Amino acid sequence: MSGGWGLDGGAGASAEAQTVFSVQNLHVSIGRSPIVEGVSFSLEREQTLGIVGESGSGKSMTVLAATGLLDAPGARVSGSALVHDDRLGSQQLVGASRRALRRVHGDAIGFVFQDPSTSLNPLLTLERQITESLEAHRGMTRRTARTRALELLSAVGIPDPEMRLDVYPHQLSGGQRQRVMIAIALACDPALLIADEPTTALDVTTQAQIIDLVRDLQAQRGTAVVWISHDLGVIGQVADEVIVLQQGQVVEQRGIVDLVDRPQHPYTRELLAARPKLGGSPPPPVDAAGEVLLDVQDLDVRFAVSTPTGRGHVHAVQQVSFQVRRGTTLGVVGESGSGKSTIANALTGLVPAGGSAVLGGQSLLGRVPRALRRRLAMVFQDPFSSLDPRVRAGDAIGEPLRVHRLHAGRHRERVRELLDLVHLPSAFATRFPHELSGGQRQRVSIARALALEPDLLILDEATASLDASIQAQVLDLLRDLQQELELTYMFIAHDLAIVQQMSHDVLVMQKGRAVEYRPAAELFGAPAEAYTRALMAAIPPDRPRAALEA
Repeated sequence: MSGGWGLDGGAGASAEAQTVFSVQNLHVSIGRSPIVEGVSFSLEREQTLGIVGESGSGKSMTVLAATGLLDAPGARVSGSALVHDDRLGSQQLVGASRRALRRVHGDAIGFVFQDPSTSLNPLLTLERQITESLEAHRGMTRRTARTRALELLSAVGIPDPEMRLDVYPHQLSGGQRQRVMIAIALACDPALLIADEPTTALDVTTQAQIIDLVRDLQAQRGTAVVWISHDLGVIGQVADEVIVLQQGQVVEQRGIVDLVDRPQHPYTRELLAARPKLGGSPPPPVDAAGEVLLDVQDLDVRFAVSTPTGRGHVHAVQQVSFQVRRGTTLGVVGESGSGKSTIANALTGLVPAGGSAVLGGQSLLGRVPRALRRRLAMVFQDPFSSLDPRVRAGDAIGEPLRVHRLHAGRHRERVRELLDLVHLPSAFATRFPHELSGGQRQRVSIARALALEPDLLILDEATASLDASIQAQVLDLLRDLQQELELTYMFIAHDLAIVQQMSHDVLVMQKGRAVEYRPAAELFGAPAEAYTRALMAAIPPDRPRAALEA
């Protein structure tokens, strides 16, 4: 088939022309290093291909190279990647000119990436970001494009779409920003939608909504979808066929039901086994009458905001009370915006709060001595952004030792001990964050937090951004450390399956309020609140959707 744009084939188009996206023998290398080796697949209308694998397996690199977006120094791409659109004909993307690619991207191909906060322009309103491609590719006037933008925001479930047109991305929740990204991607009715980890950073209920939204829009518009994820549970809810990538090579490529029921490759079986599931092994039991380490009563947090009618406030946390016993884990769950992280920020002094929070007999609110602050440490969701990219791992771990004057005269030895504690070789002390994998970076973050020898460790979505297999390893590490060092955790997460594995008690948050606070065994055995049941129901089931619908 010709590498340039052809005429629409109409009723007499060939079978090849009916294929929306065809990739054949795709190879990608950077310098002398092969990154992707011989990937081939094809997609027809309304079909979804799932590409799954751990970080570094070549998932995103495959799609970037196949769509002409790979722009890395020394990168070489060979093979074929042909996209067909009924309006524009067919285009060979491997080796295509920038001008040809500009005509394809946003028109024949739409893109939804993992983090909408970095994909959306913070300086432009939603209207401008949606209408931009309509004006460029469809030649619409501002008024016509605005009408189309309203239709798109309504189609993706944004409430009060007319009011939202003039807002900026930071004024939306994470789930709403991702819906706007989908609206932008679908603005020109593309033949192909590329979804690269589009739900990884979202809570389970929002994730389920986004999956259903894409499936509904796909059925309405006949769009073909390539969905990239490290989570086979998500892939099972969206894909017809799956490619499993390991170190740039396809180790399995089959229908989703067949792959889940009869995995052939050991790597596929590892990915399936690593998925967190409800009903997994709970943490070891502890003394129910143990010492209360943290006692929080009527915690209240308000943020001042500007509104069209003047100054107002957001009541982020409303009179929340709970306790954490020494040596146990309190799981804190809820959707984005429920107040989970705000509680952590209040306890660590990052935001002012009312009420009381007492750690080991001393108040955490207001002016707090440095000696008390070091008794509480925090591990954040994204280790790459929480570690200074210019600071070696050993120096990052050693910094709390210097600031709090701990282990004077033996900092290097203590850093080696902490690295060993999180199962990293001492040689990693000289590495920068970019030289580490995601799991290794998070282990460094945990070691850095443990350097303070805290009484309480707050883990704020500490495994949410990790691959399922790496996530399982980090969770095992945290459980081992709790047993070995008698640590106390506050484990903030949106995934109830993981919370069940880690927690002795659970606090369920919704819109700043505590809707359920009970021992984990009781809560998971018989959740009392409809909201808790909704969170549990939103976890992707073990069986693929295709099997349940058959």
